[in-house]
Amino acid sequence: MNGSAIVRCDVLVAGSGAGGMAAAVAARLHGLDVIVAEKEALFGGTTAISGGGLWLPNSSLARGLGAEDSPEAVRTYLEHEVGNRLDADLADAFIAAAPRMVDFFQSRTAVQFLAAPGFPDYHPTAPGSRPGRTLRAAPYDARALGRQIELLRPPLPQMTVLGMLAVSGEEVLHFMRATRSAASALYVSRVVSRHLLDLAVRGRGTRLTNGNALAARLLRAGLDAGVSLWNSSAVDELITDGGRVVGAVVRRPGGSVRVECRRGVVLACGGFPANDEMRTRIFPHPSARVRHWWPGPPGNTGDGIRLGESVGGAIRNDHTNVAAWTPFSLVPVAGGGVAPFPHFVDRGKPGIIAVGPDGRRFVNESNSYHDVVEALLARSGEGSDVHAFMIADRRAIRRYGLGFAKPFPFPLQPYLRSGYLVSGASLRELAGRLGIDADALEETVRRFNGHARDGADPEFGRGQNVYNRYMGDPFHTPNPCLAPLETPPFYAVRLVPGELATFPGLAVDRFARVVDGQRKPIGGLYAAGNDMASIMGGGYPGPGITLGPAMTFGYIAGNHLAGIEEP
Repeated sequence: MNGSAIVRCDVLVAGSGAGGMAAAVAARLHGLDVIVAEKEALFGGTTAISGGGLWLPNSSLARGLGAEDSPEAVRTYLEHEVGNRLDADLADAFIAAAPRMVDFFQSRTAVQFLAAPGFPDYHPTAPGSRPGRTLRAAPYDARALGRQIELLRPPLPQMTVLGMLAVSGEEVLHFMRATRSAASALYVSRVVSRHLLDLAVRGRGTRLTNGNALAARLLRAGLDAGVSLWNSSAVDELITDGGRVVGAVVRRPGGSVRVECRRGVVLACGGFPANDEMRTRIFPHPSARVRHWWPGPPGNTGDGIRLGESVGGAIRNDHTNVAAWTPFSLVPVAGGGVAPFPHFVDRGKPGIIAVGPDGRRFVNESNSYHDVVEALLARSGEGSDVHAFMIADRRAIRRYGLGFAKPFPFPLQPYLRSGYLVSGASLRELAGRLGIDADALEETVRRFNGHARDGADPEFGRGQNVYNRYMGDPFHTPNPCLAPLETPPFYAVRLVPGELATFPGLAVDRFARVVDGQRKPIGGLYAAGNDMASIMGGGYPGPGITLGPAMTFGYIAGNHLAGIEEP
C-alpha cells in the first residue's frame, strides 16, 4: 500500500443495492460523510433487476389503506414460518424498525413506496399472517436522474417487452385484460405509446417500475443527500486497528485507494450466488450439487462475506434452504448461450400446470415460486439434472403467455423456432418431444381436467387460499387458478431451479454489526442485504423478504453509525 492515495470519510459502504444504499442515505442524512463503492460499472446491484417487492409489515402506508397489522401478529407469523431458527433479537429489531424506515425514506427522500392492502403473505392461512405487508417502489420517471441514468443498471432484457420493463402489481390486470376491456386497452396503449416515444427521442424507456424503480429512487436519494458514489470500485481488503475496522483498500480505475473511515464500513455486496466455490463450501445441503441458475450481476461473488470472514466475522448457514428459490426457463439469446427467465406470474394462471420428467404433477403451481422449487428439489433427490415442464393449452398461452413466450397478439413462431417453446398437436405428441412418459402425462391431464372444470384440485388444493387466488385470473370463474387443458395444440417450456438470493451470510446483532463466533461485535463493521445472513431461517414467508430486511437493516446500520441506537 505504500504510495497509494488516501481518502478519509466517516462511512464506507461496499455495494449499491437496496441494503447498501439505505445505509448510505440514512448515515448521510444524519450528517456523516459517506462513500459508496460499487464493484461494477453500474449502480443498483440485484435490486435493479428484481421484482422490487419489500416485505415491510405494519407500515403506516398499508394501515392508511385499511390493512390491519400489529407487531404481535408479525412476530407470531415469523415464529410459525421460521421456527427454532428465528433469532428473536433480530426479528424484534426488524419488526420495530421496518415501519420507521418506511416513514424515514417517505418523508425525507425520493424513495416513495406504494402499498397493496390486499396482497397476501405467501402462507396466508398460517397464524399471524396478514395482507398488505409487501410494498413496492412507486413507478419512477428516470428523466429525474438526468445524465446519471446512464449509471443505473437496466432491467433484465428477457423481462422486457420492446425494451419496456414488465409491469407488476395492479397494472398486470390491465395488461391481462387489454384485449377484453376498453378501459384496459386504453390504459395499456398510453403506457406503450409513452414508451415508444421515449425510444424514439431518448433511445431508452424512462418509466421505471419494479426493482428498477427502487434502485433509481435510491440512486436519486443518494445523489440528493450528497453521498459520494464510486463505480467500478471493488473493496479488496479491510484495514483494522486493535481489532476494529478502520478502513479499506478500494481498487479504483486509476489504482488502489486507502479509505480511512472514522465510523465504520458496511458490507452489502449481494451475497455469493455467482461464486460456485463459495456455494459448494457454504451450502450445507445436497442442493449444492445442483446447477442453480442466477440471472443477476456477475459481480455478486461473495466479496462482502469474504471480507467479513477475514477479520473474524462468523458465517451463519443453518438455514433450511440455502437460497431464495425460483423456477427459471432458459431463453436462447443471439450469439449463443441462454438467459434465465423467472416464472413469477404464469404458474398461477388457469390452463397451465407443471409436471416432472415422469409426466406427473408434483406441486400446487399457484404457490410461491420458492415453494415450487423446494418441492421440485425434494422430488428430485440428489441428482444434478433437476428439471420440470410448464404445460399450457392454446387458450391459456394466447391469453396469459408461457414464461418468455408472450400472449396474443405476439406470435409464437419465434419461440418455437428458437427451441424455447415446444409444441405438440396432442399431449402424446408433446410428451414425445419432451422425452417424458406420454401415458402418465395424458392420465395426469385427464384427471386434472375432470376436477378443474368444477374449479377443484383435490390433489394439491390449488386456488384454495387467498395467495393462490391473488396470483390467478380474477376474471376467471369458478376458480381463478384452474381451467382444463383441452384446446390443442399444447405447449411446454422446460423449468430448472434457480435462485434470487443466497441465504447464508455474516451473522450480525440487532444493530447490524457483524459478530464473531462468540457473538461479540466487530468494531466498525456492519452488514446488510444478502451479505447478512437471512433472518428468515431458510423460509420464504412473503413477497420481498430479501429487499424488506435489506433496507431495514441498512437503515439500522446507518442510524447506529450516526450514534442512534434504536433498532
